[in-house]
Amino acid sequence: MGLGACRMSSPTGGTDAGEMVFYGPTARIRGFDPVKAGDVASAMAISKVYEGLLQYSYLERPYRVVPLLADGMPEVSDDGLTYTFRIRKGIYFQDDPCFVETGGRGRELTAEDFVYSIKRVADVKNASTGYWAFNNRIVGLDEFREASRSPYPTDYDLPVGGLQAIDRYTLRVRLKRPYPQLLWIMAMHYAFAVPREAVEYYGSDFVNHPVGTGPYVLKSWKRNYRVEFVRNPKWTEAGRVELYPAKGEPDDVAAGLLEDAGRPVPFIDRIVQLVVSDASTSWLMFLRGRFAFSGVSRDNWDAVITESRDLTPELKRKGIVLSRTPAMDIYYTGFNMDDPVVGPNKLLRQAMTCAFNTEEWIRFHNNRITRPSGPLPPGVAGYVEKSSPYPFDLERAHRLLARAGYPGGKDPQTGRRLILTLDLGAAEAPEVRQSTELFIDFMRRLGIVIRPRYNNWPTFLERLERRQVQLYRLGWIADYPDAENFLQLFYGANSSPGPNHSNYRNPEYDRLYEQMRTMPDCPERTRLIARMVDILMEDCPWIFMSVPLEYLLRHRWLLNYKAHDFPYGMIKYYRVDVQDRIRWRAQFGRGFSPR
Repeated sequence: MGLGACRMSSPTGGTDAGEMVFYGPTARIRGFDPVKAGDVASAMAISKVYEGLLQYSYLERPYRVVPLLADGMPEVSDDGLTYTFRIRKGIYFQDDPCFVETGGRGRELTAEDFVYSIKRVADVKNASTGYWAFNNRIVGLDEFREASRSPYPTDYDLPVGGLQAIDRYTLRVRLKRPYPQLLWIMAMHYAFAVPREAVEYYGSDFVNHPVGTGPYVLKSWKRNYRVEFVRNPKWTEAGRVELYPAKGEPDDVAAGLLEDAGRPVPFIDRIVQLVVSDASTSWLMFLRGRFAFSGVSRDNWDAVITESRDLTPELKRKGIVLSRTPAMDIYYTGFNMDDPVVGPNKLLRQAMTCAFNTEEWIRFHNNRITRPSGPLPPGVAGYVEKSSPYPFDLERAHRLLARAGYPGGKDPQTGRRLILTLDLGAAEAPEVRQSTELFIDFMRRLGIVIRPRYNNWPTFLERLERRQVQLYRLGWIADYPDAENFLQLFYGANSSPGPNHSNYRNPEYDRLYEQMRTMPDCPERTRLIARMVDILMEDCPWIFMSVPLEYLLRHRWLLNYKAHDFPYGMIKYYRVDVQDRIRWRAQFGRGFSPR
């Protein structure tokens, strides 16, 4: 490609000879500790630095996991209770001052690193958002968790029978009962390898000092503004070779996605991402080539997408490419079941569900969403089609509200209007504010006053985890392609600070969930899921709002991009045609001024 002859402007105003740089947007990042990242932006950042035993195949569909730090797929016992992973030799953590014994040189990864890292998720003192992935699964891990409740420092040398480093390169995981989703879990950031030396060296500041084995290292982080990663030099020093996949789907060949098959990754030398809260600013940065890709905001929709749902001819002429893909996401308004007003009043929750105007909501979102009737998006294993027992019906909503004790939206004893507080985590996003006003109007028509409370994203998550909300708006982006990943959001044991932020508890639901989660995908499991979905739709712990169809734009010079529901760590496969980007900017990118 002749990259060595190319020069391009750098974000710092200098020049980067021969560098392949990716510029893109990001959201506010909470930090770089894998056990604490419960949001997508933080997980995306973490997955550039840290790695797990397994990863998703980039190009193949349906989704499957393949080895990453594991030397092959695990051996699984006949009863499905014991998984034996062989660790690849010659994998090193990045150089860092925490490795005192080696003078700051990163040491080799071992099986013990995975034992330690999973224990960190279980440690109550870490307040991990991810213990739901291991809760009541691994022999001895729940007992370790209970021991960590001690006021004294947690003893990480306490043995856990189900987590054993058999030797330097062999990890054995023993389960209490079958866990068909374990391989998906081992590809998540909660199971990424963290060196004990780094946690002990940096202490509470470890969240700001990631030390991983991944393709990139954190170069700089200006919180809420800019984050920059550079290639991990340890890969070159240790002779590590990771290759671009050689297997994909039939359409991938025509799309040019296999042209780099067998070539070493990562291709990109440096990644620069900015937090841009204003959609108009972000769009202009994309149009000028400042960002490699962009979503399509509601306000820009008519200027970008034609009536036939295609890209406008003008944008096509500029070499912009449109991807349309269904997403395994679901967005909702949740009720905090601990709240004394909305928690015990199922009729109130049902009334508000009936007051949600589906047609107006879809129209507001440019007809690129559907309203789910339950907690599962299409495409996940175990998905069941259901009709909502509480569709939009304002007259019925008024009747339900009266039965709930608020005829006309007022408390008959005090005459006071019912006022509820809605927490949101995107204080700076105009589209969120606009859609929130529409939701407020839906409830106003019912007679309920909704007072929005806007937070920045980290503060919002902290409020959820501390159970300090009454109503809240949130979405769940699938961690893996199975219905269990969505249904665990209602499991009582996963209440906040776990992912069950509604703090929903239903003994029958929990019993069915515990039965279902040990089963492989089969008709009997699907019947259990259908029953669980019925319970949730009747209890209404959420107002199920939307499942999106993702529209994403990218410049022609961003190569090897394929939409992926689990894109964590996938940027190592992207390639930037630097020469084409220079030509594009000369022709179309007026006003580009990287910084």
